This record gives sequence, structure tokens and C-alpha cells, in this order.
Amino acid sequence: MTKSKTEIHRCQWCLSDPIYIKYHDEEWGVPVHDDKKLFEFLVLEGAQAGLSWLTVLKRRQGYKEAFCNFDVNRVAMLKDKDVQRLLKNERIIRNKSKIAASITNARAFIEIQEKFGSFDKYSWQFVDGRPLINKRKTLKDIPPTTKESDAFSKDLKQRGFKFVGSTIIYAHMQAVGMVNDHLTTCFRYRALGKS
Repeated sequence: MTKSKTEIHRCQWCLSDPIYIKYHDEEWGVPVHDDKKLFEFLVLEGAQAGLSWLTVLKRRQGYKEAFCNFDVNRVAMLKDKDVQRLLKNERIIRNKSKIAASITNARAFIEIQEKFGSFDKYSWQFVDGRPLINKRKTLKDIPPTTKESDAFSKDLKQRGFKFVGSTIIYAHMQAVGMVNDHLTTCFRYRALGKS
């Protein structure tokens, strides 16, 4: 069977669900320089730990509502009673450690904003301010961590962040376009290579 000339080639990891495909085609790997969006991805990546990204994407709207539209200042003010309330929210991952980590991380995020002017400026320093364009041919070529994610993760932990291991942070870097890990055969690879 021959392939149509108009067939779009995507990274294989996104092909199992329309939500995945939309996320892959429109967001994954697109450079993000907005602190609110960077905070959103930190919350979502932390929630993903031990789960599939699709599980989190399906709850994204629930997270948006539960975590004050990802307003970092409002999330930072949440208290223990809010954690208890969120543990009853079926639209998010009901894990006490992950919920509490989002609040802790909001407070640390604000400290970084105060020190560096923005979380954007702070985080992008780990890739010298521009996306790392990789040349991955297969999914097996994509590592779970890199020296950049190791350094970023270590620094975040020293600043009090939780659920920011190197694997989580590398996924964050991929999501917010700090690295382009689309396979070279994917239609998004070339488009994002110009970022």
C-alpha cells in the first residue's frame, strides 16, 4: 500500500488519540515565553509523574479551573484547607503530594520572578535563550534526560521546587519548546526549526 503524497507525518507517540494529535500539532515544542503558560506546564508536568501525558491532557481544563486559571499569585495563596478541597476534585489527579507541590512551586516561582524579572528569563538561560534543535530519527533516540534538564532540575530543587526531577523537567522543556524533539520525519520538525 502506497502512502498518499498529502499524508501528514507525525511523531508516533501522538497517534493514539485526537487530543494528543491536536496538542502535538499546535503546542508541543512551540517556544513559550509567557510566565503564566510556563507555570501551567510546570503544574501539569508535575501532575504527570508516573502517569501518561494523555491522562493529564484530558484533565487540563479541570486543572485550569482548580488552580485559579494558573494565576501563580492566587495558587501561591492556597492553604491546607484548599488542598483538602482539591483532593475531592475528580477533574484533576487527586494526589496530595502533587497538589501540595503545585502550591509550593507557585511560591518558589514567584521568588524566581522577583529575582530574575520573569520565570521565562530564568528558565531559558538553561538553553542559552534559544531552542535546542535536535535531530531525532526514532522515538528511541529521545533521551529521558539531558545535561540541560539535569542542571535545570538541580537548580529548581535548590530553590525549593517539588516534582521537578530531570525527567519531568526534560518533558517540560520539550513541551515549552526549549528543545525541538519532533522526529526529523515529522511535519512539525522543520516548522519549529525556524523558531
